[in-house]
Amino acid sequence: MTEYAYADDSYDPVENRSEIVFCYDAVDANPNGNPLSGSNRPRIDPRTQQAVVTDVRLKRYLRDQLDDDGHGVYVRNVKNEAGNQSERWELLRDRLRGLDPDEWDLGDLDEDDEAALREEIFGEFLDDAADVRYFGATMSMDLQEKYEGFEDYLPDHFTGPVQFSPAKTIHPVTENEEYNSLTSVIATGSDKKQGGFDLDDHRIQYGFIAFHGLVDEHGAADTKLSREDVKRLDTLCWRAIKNQTISRSKVGQEPRLYLRVEYADEGYHLGGLTRDLAVDEDRSDPIENVRNVRDLTVDLTDLLARLERHADRIDRVRVAASNVLAASVDDEVLTAGVDTGQHGIYDALRERLGDGTVDVVDVYDEAGRTKPAAADD
Repeated sequence: MTEYAYADDSYDPVENRSEIVFCYDAVDANPNGNPLSGSNRPRIDPRTQQAVVTDVRLKRYLRDQLDDDGHGVYVRNVKNEAGNQSERWELLRDRLRGLDPDEWDLGDLDEDDEAALREEIFGEFLDDAADVRYFGATMSMDLQEKYEGFEDYLPDHFTGPVQFSPAKTIHPVTENEEYNSLTSVIATGSDKKQGGFDLDDHRIQYGFIAFHGLVDEHGAADTKLSREDVKRLDTLCWRAIKNQTISRSKVGQEPRLYLRVEYADEGYHLGGLTRDLAVDEDRSDPIENVRNVRDLTVDLTDLLARLERHADRIDRVRVAASNVLAASVDDEVLTAGVDTGQHGIYDALRERLGDGTVDVVDVYDEAGRTKPAAADD
């Protein structure tokens, strides 16, 4: 906790550290283009041939979903009244709309007044900037117009208590060049080499992407991150991939597995849970032939064994699995059940961690309860 920790105890603070495994896949898509490549090609590790997706890309999806859900978002792409991209001070001003600058004379504040103003700005800004509560933000700027000078009562930056590491696919990928050539033929109707179109349409054939995230209970106090905010992640990640990947190169991505391990002990987490995921090569097509999730079985043996060994340090696990995801643990294949809400992954977790520890996330039922309109009811 820093000197800028929010002093208001009216919200429900985070008390437990969480570790997140979030997996989604990409079929004939470019999950994260690299503008430095010259043609926005998918980011691929040159040694392992695994596709790479940055945490910035994932956070963009999450911010867009927060915005769609009606939460205030600070870092966003909006235009000002002149039709230009809004500057950062304008974005900050929008998040301070609840603060009346006429109530404060910045030239005549004593020590108590300054402390009160700092608390009010903290409250207004963090209440209306959900993305900063999660991911933090750089605040070093000069406000203008009616809020000029109020920036002195905010820190230079907020460190986000929710962080994701850059993700990689759990297998090598192959870039699909067919889209470029096929579209060129259609566009020209003749010789694709004479089409004159530089389509720059580069996608991978298939990728199973695994993100690792951490929720730091200590840093949460600096951004007023609440337990409700953390619980919102359980539906936000899933719905962000469903709803925010609809552009031409991003379509074809689907959430497959979400696991949030909430630990009982302060300052404790296992770390690196995504490194325990693997392709079950005996039950999957040869990786060069995999084209969709039905060609793949994900091996969870090491992950579940590791969680079981540390079960006494785990308070609960929140989990959601796609009904078309196949996984394996030792010699057992885990698939979805007949009814919604059933999956062999859930049962396997219950066997190792106990019934009361495993909580299956009903993404769409829970999502409605974490939106601002529901909170105001």
